[in-house]
Amino acid sequence: MHAFVDESRRNDTYYLAAAIVQPRDLARLRSRLRGLLLPGQRELHFYREKPARRREIVSRLVEFGATVRVYEASCRRSEEIARRECLTRVTDDLVDLGAHRLVLDSREIRDELDRSTISRALAKRLESGGLVYEHMNSAGDPLLWIADIAVWCHGAGSDWARRAAPLIGEVVRLDWP
Repeated sequence: MHAFVDESRRNDTYYLAAAIVQPRDLARLRSRLRGLLLPGQRELHFYREKPARRREIVSRLVEFGATVRVYEASCRRSEEIARRECLTRVTDDLVDLGAHRLVLDSREIRDELDRSTISRALAKRLESGGLVYEHMNSAGDPLLWIADIAVWCHGAGSDWARRAAPLIGEVVRLDWP
């Protein structure tokens, strides 16, 4: 299985979302996601879309049968600490699931921090399961859009969270009192 990860932040809560995709579904989901692009668009970036279009996109994503795990942590101390906690847990969970590949939306110069976090998490495991990881620009793989959409909706709460609820397979809350 493959995981595609993106982030969001709302107030003092940091969210990391991992869209879990089976190898047999990779091509089908990429094709369907590209089919959602408007003329001239290179990628879907959910916060840039108008509300009516957002509703349409979420509905279609639910129809596609995507599944996302959301990891939440307080970022009162630091957003990077919250990301590190979430990414460590994502890495552990993916190894436990037998995942083969982890793709993270690139944060450019901060990607090295992610590589260090993932390397440390894998080094603590007796068996890493052969998990490979890389960073990619969100225009490079439409499957990153799934995590972006799901985490935006989840973090927005209210009606958006309700609409995206069928996408969210699990919510893991870290470091909460």
